[in-house]
Amino acid sequence: MHDIVLRNAKIVDGSGAPVSFGDVAIEGEKIVAVGEKLGRGKREIDADGLMLSPGWVDVHTHYDGQATWDPYLTPSCWHGVTTAVMGNCGVGFAPVREEKRDWLIGLMEGVEDIPGAALAEGIDWSWESFPEYLDALDKSAYALDLAAQVPHGAVRAYVMGERGATDAQANEDERAAMANIVQQAVAAGAVGFTTSRTVLHRSIDGEVVPGTDADALELLTIAKGMRAAGSAVFEVASDLAPESNEFDWMDRIIDEMQCPVTYACVQNDEDPAQWRRLIDYAAKRNGQGMYPQVAIRPPGMLMCFSGSHPFVARPSYQAIAHLPLAARIVELRKPETRTRILNEATGRSARLLRLLFIEGKEMRSTISNYERIFVLGDPPNYEPGPELSVTAIAARRGISPEAAAYDCLLELDGKAFLYTPLFNYSAGNYDVAREMMVHPSTVLGISDGGAHCGVICDASAPTYLLSHFVRDRDRGPRIALEHAVKMQTRDTAMLYGFKDRGLIAPGMRADINLINFEELALPAPEMVADLPASGKRLIQRASGYHATLLRGAVTFQHGEATGELPGRLIRGRQAGLS
Repeated sequence: MHDIVLRNAKIVDGSGAPVSFGDVAIEGEKIVAVGEKLGRGKREIDADGLMLSPGWVDVHTHYDGQATWDPYLTPSCWHGVTTAVMGNCGVGFAPVREEKRDWLIGLMEGVEDIPGAALAEGIDWSWESFPEYLDALDKSAYALDLAAQVPHGAVRAYVMGERGATDAQANEDERAAMANIVQQAVAAGAVGFTTSRTVLHRSIDGEVVPGTDADALELLTIAKGMRAAGSAVFEVASDLAPESNEFDWMDRIIDEMQCPVTYACVQNDEDPAQWRRLIDYAAKRNGQGMYPQVAIRPPGMLMCFSGSHPFVARPSYQAIAHLPLAARIVELRKPETRTRILNEATGRSARLLRLLFIEGKEMRSTISNYERIFVLGDPPNYEPGPELSVTAIAARRGISPEAAAYDCLLELDGKAFLYTPLFNYSAGNYDVAREMMVHPSTVLGISDGGAHCGVICDASAPTYLLSHFVRDRDRGPRIALEHAVKMQTRDTAMLYGFKDRGLIAPGMRADINLINFEELALPAPEMVADLPASGKRLIQRASGYHATLLRGAVTFQHGEATGELPGRLIRGRQAGLS
């Protein structure tokens, strides 16, 4: 008798094969049979035609701090994610010397907009080395499996001290020390090494992150250490400028060090064709080692009166910013307050500039370009047409765009959102985003689960892929269900060598989502203060997830946690079907 049998399911198995109908039998942590009329189970769940898929494998999250205090890793757990890879973009919390703990917090706060006070209160700092960090994670149980990568920023600061935080080049001894640290980390179970080479990533003091200007020799030496430990993924957040120089050292890491490389690939408005060049370059390798990482829902900024918005730096707003939201909205509705705020000049907010990834440019370029700012709505519309822009709304109402933005933010009792796509929206639609996703050379990522707490909430991207790009999209081509599931299960799992998951097949891990596909939906995000030290963040839940299973245990039912915490730290590559 099987432990669990899921019956009468619409099976989307993660391989890209056509949908089938039948049963799935589980014993212990593994799937043991898939087919029709399987034997009885100690527990039976009638799927009644619901969609059954592997659990989602999210390869780009930032739960490095949150994993030390939150066993559920919200909000990713609410969106069917059963495996999360963290430590991306060169930032994290190990290795660390005691005197550098606050500095690493400031680095994470600056780059990923995670409140520093929350990190300071929530992290217990029971480690110094990266293997000790893994051991600390391994002592906890989670609602999903977790894998960690070694961050360049922490390694550089550990080896080079104050020099590591600058553009100083590492000497031979320092390069060797960094390679040794990374080798030990990979040998202990780190699944990758990550670095940032973009001027968009800055610490809380406005400086670019350690490693931004590291030379190719430093990167190659570190990759040599990775190879000595058995290889791991080399993840890069880079401006890819100049592209040829960056690709030169990436090619060498792939060919000489036998480490796969994945780099962030988005469309930017300054060079809207760059994304195609980046993907075309990777495509020439025919799937051998280079994987442009693309976003399901390209990063977009959310503005609201409980967070950041176009009026946040104006004196009359600052005078009431301390009030609770409800009381602040009462004041903001007063005609005299509205007039006063609208007539004031916009001040500069260093924090807001940093959150917007536009350090060094005028804030107006992003949060006052009202043709590219839209009313999000509830349910939220992340692919809005020009008629939903603040400029268009203002024209219909016969008022200025600033006044329209102000009024729109007051809707829903002051809980409404304005939304501005930051990338992949040069043409005003998601055709480019879709083309990136379905390209055979790319891999899905950049959900940033756990990060950008005040202005971005994209951990719900796996749900959005199905609800929008597969089922609801009406502004362009959709994505086939079987392909969409494969992209965020087997494809992402294989990038990191997680061969034991991402497929509904005998012998594979019983990480499963049971979904009411027609009812799958996202509500509007909300701002909550549930982080340590009452830190604020945006969260977004989902409806339509009937159940999520991890290692054969039901962890969520109808969106609510069951209390089961079978998730563990993943150490290195996993055995399984190839």
